[in-house]
Amino acid sequence: MTATAARIPAANTTAPGGEGRFPVATAELERVAGEVLDAARAGGATAAEAEVSQGIGQSVTVRKGEVETIAYNRDKGVSVTVFVGRRRGHASSADFGRDAIRATVAKAIAIARHTAEDPCAGLADVDRLARTWADLDLYHPWMLAVDEAIELGREAEAAALAVDPRLVNSDGATVSRGESEFVYANTLGFQGGYRSSRHHIDVSVVGQDGEGMQRDYWYTAARAPGDLEPARSVGRTAGERTARRLGARSLATLECPVLFEAPEAADLVGAFVGAVSGGSLYRRSSFLLDSLGREVFAPQVSIREEPHLPRARGSAPFDAEGVATASRAVVDRGVLQGYFLGSYSARKLGLASTANAGGSHNLVVSPGDDDLDALLRRMGRGLFVTAQLGSGVNGVTGDYSRGAAGFWVEGGEIVHPVEEVTIAGNLKDMFRGIVAVGRDVDRRGARHVGSVLVDRMTVGGR
Repeated sequence: MTATAARIPAANTTAPGGEGRFPVATAELERVAGEVLDAARAGGATAAEAEVSQGIGQSVTVRKGEVETIAYNRDKGVSVTVFVGRRRGHASSADFGRDAIRATVAKAIAIARHTAEDPCAGLADVDRLARTWADLDLYHPWMLAVDEAIELGREAEAAALAVDPRLVNSDGATVSRGESEFVYANTLGFQGGYRSSRHHIDVSVVGQDGEGMQRDYWYTAARAPGDLEPARSVGRTAGERTARRLGARSLATLECPVLFEAPEAADLVGAFVGAVSGGSLYRRSSFLLDSLGREVFAPQVSIREEPHLPRARGSAPFDAEGVATASRAVVDRGVLQGYFLGSYSARKLGLASTANAGGSHNLVVSPGDDDLDALLRRMGRGLFVTAQLGSGVNGVTGDYSRGAAGFWVEGGEIVHPVEEVTIAGNLKDMFRGIVAVGRDVDRRGARHVGSVLVDRMTVGGR
């Protein structure tokens, strides 16, 4: 371990479960969940579910060596969904008192009685609920004092600004720690919950030269503080990324290959998830309608959903309805194997839940053999995209058009930085035109993917 890494304090090991750090004890969350369900039954609901949650956190931002903000949060809340036959109502509150619970449930029941019946409404199928589950190692509290967070922020920012004298300003360095806990229960007899943590350090700096100003950033994020990248390393990367963008210029409009850096490639995976998720499918508003069993990616692309990876961002033993999660193939050698469905969307489509109420879990795109340098050589001539702007993705047609910045590549080598261009294509063509996926996998989020090389897109410039 380097001296810098040692500056990040380890997780608390002296307070089992972190008791005393949260606003209330776990038993109180369980009590509230039980009272919600009892009140729902007493009020005439035929079925009900409740989620009771709490969270704590601290965030410190340092800018130009001075403390800019110190923020704390201590939150708790209860949400209830009731069903009166096939009518659904929902309400929420931040008050755990008995009178508040009864009032919240009464509001949900009143809403349900005034809504239209929906034959697909209801709790998850009882035979799909999780019965047992493993500890996925998601909770690692960070006993980080404010003074320590300030020191880490200053260290990260100073490392960024020291990279190049042209780095003249800073958007700041933020050091945050957060913990959360929830209990979910329903009238089918399910009750479960767990604690989790999420910590991060990020830095953003500004560079200036005769051509103008540029800004870039870097961050590290992890469940456990010991898994965070050292603060100095985060800052140095942020500084290097900003400095290399100085002198950027536009391009003439052309068609060429486009290489998406790993963090940007995760956005492509996100667009795919949206297209094969239940809401888009049953509303007939997806460019990948009726694609199950068909080739939607190039044959070298395989994607798995892995909900049980220890400490990972998207890990969960069950979904937002209590349905047990499981590892599965979503795309196998380009062919779509499954959708992302909760119970409601599954019923609308005449299918079974895939345990995705609340969203997808860890999506792992199988990496190839090439590192980033090898991908650049493989592309030869084209645009290497390291940042995208805007949200120009049409989920109905698949049309894709976004502002972009990055680097122009000739002969497999970076020639100069690029700004003020757009990249455009159609996601159907882009997915099937993926030439390679790199082994430079970004695992900071819930989409684990390396850089992605697409054979051809339109780059719009001057």
